[in-house]
Amino acid sequence: MTRLAIIDYGSGNVRSVQRALEAAANQHEIRLDVLLTDDPDRIRHADRIVLPGVGHYADCAAGLAARQGVTEALTETVFRSKRPFLGICVGMQLMADVGREDVETRGLGWIPGAVERITPNDPNLPVPHMGWNTLTDMRDHALFNGLGPEPHVYFVHSYALKAEKRDHVAARCDYGGKFVAAVARDNLFGAQFHPEKSQKAGQLLLANFLRWKP
Repeated sequence: MTRLAIIDYGSGNVRSVQRALEAAANQHEIRLDVLLTDDPDRIRHADRIVLPGVGHYADCAAGLAARQGVTEALTETVFRSKRPFLGICVGMQLMADVGREDVETRGLGWIPGAVERITPNDPNLPVPHMGWNTLTDMRDHALFNGLGPEPHVYFVHSYALKAEKRDHVAARCDYGGKFVAAVARDNLFGAQFHPEKSQKAGQLLLANFLRWKP
């Protein structure tokens, strides 16, 4: 039985992420015990961790920081115990050093780089970038197994992580210019898109995460 902790820190999409992970587990016959939690001890005892996130970067960072001991438990579990970690949307952005949405806000510092507003080179392209788009420049990574060379996934965002290290970029997407759509480092993976809204591709990526042995 895989013990999965979804970090519950006030972000609005935890329930949809939970349902999508449970559906992926059922579809792929993975025994899964899902816990929504902000308890540091439960985080430390989880086999896998998911950090979701929607909305404003600074608000999400403040919500995470307000949960006593959670950031420390995440850092200990991810870096000392090397448990598989998945950040989704703002959850991925929080992996960066800093976010620059309205104000400059410190992130977790796990992926060197900054979260900046996307600026399409076509003025007719609206921001936020919302809807289906294609992943490109995909690295060979276990979470992409079976997705094909250019899967379609669902985005809702105005900001994206500019990773300092090329090796940390797992995939890009083109929206009037390319931005980082996924990052990966050791036992860490981050998706700017929403797997829980990405139908078949998203379900497969989540199942791959549940089976991933970095």
